[in-house]
Amino acid sequence: MAQSAFSPTFFLRKVLGRSAERHHSGPTAAFTSPSGLQPDAPAGATLQGHASGIANQASSLAARLPDLVLQADHIAATLYAGQHGQRRAGWGDTFWQYRQAQPGEPATHIDWRQSARSTHAYVRETEAESAQTILLWCDLSPSMQWRSASSLPEKRDRAVLLQLAMAALLLRNGERVRLLAPSGMAPLPASGTPLERLALGLAHMEASSVTHPAGALPPVTLVPRHAHILIASDFLCADEALVPCLRHMAGLPARAHLIQIADPAELSLPYQGRVEFEGLEQEAPVDLPHVQTLRQDYESLVTARNTALAAQAATYGHDLVLHCTQDAALPTLLALHGLISGRPGSHREGRHI
Repeated sequence: MAQSAFSPTFFLRKVLGRSAERHHSGPTAAFTSPSGLQPDAPAGATLQGHASGIANQASSLAARLPDLVLQADHIAATLYAGQHGQRRAGWGDTFWQYRQAQPGEPATHIDWRQSARSTHAYVRETEAESAQTILLWCDLSPSMQWRSASSLPEKRDRAVLLQLAMAALLLRNGERVRLLAPSGMAPLPASGTPLERLALGLAHMEASSVTHPAGALPPVTLVPRHAHILIASDFLCADEALVPCLRHMAGLPARAHLIQIADPAELSLPYQGRVEFEGLEQEAPVDLPHVQTLRQDYESLVTARNTALAAQAATYGHDLVLHCTQDAALPTLLALHGLISGRPGSHREGRHI
């Protein structure tokens, strides 16, 4: 029997609950338990989650941070090319763009000269001149310290890369970027560039999580009013925790930009034969004799859950970008930057499944 660590074991339990009658009624099909994963199963899925392993992974992240910072800065430079100013609507004197007036728009907002040239009413938007505060919250829980293949990055590393790249772009645009820790605003080192200081702050939080584990969601009582917060996580947490978090931030008000990180194996369950899945956060193992027979139900459940997550975010005025670790970072960052800057037509999801 093959054994594998797997992040979303609660999806497997739900699928088993839905499929129990179908898969356990009637004669049991005879099969030979394989000695390992079949060829279409990802390589390199190994058991993680012990305290010593987490400590080693924290050191490993610190060792990889210089490379992640360089990648993030390079991606930010690519995004920044051709941009001018802060590129978001707000109080200021510099013209930014015209946009179509929305229902209920005050007549004083209409640019009548521009509107006279078209059949639509247009509003003249100026560019924001005051910096806003952007908070970073990176889920460093054990479920993020996983990848299904050695050729893929860990979900945690991709989350760090996306957050640092977004931070680098925001810093270039003159915004204030701060790191939120479980106890409040994280103190950052005095030396280094602002991006390097944020990276070192993340490394310190990762090291601290060995003895003081942090949850997937930020401490909402510590989020300041009117802030924007970037939350990078796999969001493999109960809705009973997520919905109150989104609701509380909406009431501050604060706006959350959710970056949902997923490994491709979590989206498609590409395993064959008999596999025992062990959770990364002390969940009981799930032993599946014919895992491939559950694939269709599993994919449907994951798709439905991701759709519901995006809907929950939108209900409370937040937004979500879904990123799969096998995909390039740039499209996700473009979508995220559009959402933060408030550009009309920005996509809510970086990838559809």
